[in-house]
Amino acid sequence: MDFDKTTVIKDLSFSVEAGEIFGFLGSNGCGKTTTIRALLGLYEPTGGSLLINGKKFNPRNTGRRLGYLPEERGLYKKEPVIDIMTYFGKLKGMKSNEAKKWSLDYLDRVELSDKSKIRLDKLSGGQQQKVQLGVTVMNNPELLILDEPTKGFDPVNRRLLMDIIEEQNKKGAGVIMVTHQMEEVERLCNRAILLKDGKAEAYGTIDDIKDNFGGQRIILRYKGKLQSRPNFFQIKEQDTSYAELIPKPNVDPQRILRELAICGNLQITTFDIQKPSLDEIFVSIYGEEVKHA
Repeated sequence: MDFDKTTVIKDLSFSVEAGEIFGFLGSNGCGKTTTIRALLGLYEPTGGSLLINGKKFNPRNTGRRLGYLPEERGLYKKEPVIDIMTYFGKLKGMKSNEAKKWSLDYLDRVELSDKSKIRLDKLSGGQQQKVQLGVTVMNNPELLILDEPTKGFDPVNRRLLMDIIEEQNKKGAGVIMVTHQMEEVERLCNRAILLKDGKAEAYGTIDDIKDNFGGQRIILRYKGKLQSRPNFFQIKEQDTSYAELIPKPNVDPQRILRELAICGNLQITTFDIQKPSLDEIFVSIYGEEVKHA
């Protein structure tokens, strides 16, 4: 994907399966938005295409199969909420009464039933975002692309919206979730891709990504004296009763446990094998200066 002879996206390829929640991650300016807009046909890519069930996506005749929640929300703000939702439901192939009933049920669920006849621009930003999500999922699309779906929400409302997204996923929808909320990715996503400078820096299952970036670490709590074993591990942090150990390449943590167990002056109270969090991997890839929010 080129702009003015500058390559923005290079050799990027990934798949999202039906019933999968897929994390689409990266720092600001890494190419996430450009990729999404190219997938949707808003930009003309230099090469490649979006396929849904093996068929090339065409916004004109297959758009009903896809739901898109942009980061920059965009609805008719001077119209009543129920009119907006009913209108978009009809665009997505629903009958007018069906779209209206679905919309009223949804508004009740997200605690906006008393706002159905109020103009959208009279609602708070978070309330408008709930309406936009409803418009996105109301026809049960096969693929959902959600750009920062819970940005700015408190924990209670974030949980409510994620429940709605998970329900769509359980109905068989594939979900591409663009987010900086790493804890949501770890909890919800089967696989993920991390972009850097328009290329895939990491791609695969969450466990695979963790294995490939940073490996394992051992949290050790003990009594006595911990001695260095440079052939087996590096001591990253240590005090009188706690240490964080980094195994040497190709050294199994259980081998380290056996080595420590034979030390007569060391009593182990905790030996916990951990993988790095996605948040730590994010920082290692993009640098400490990257802000996640």
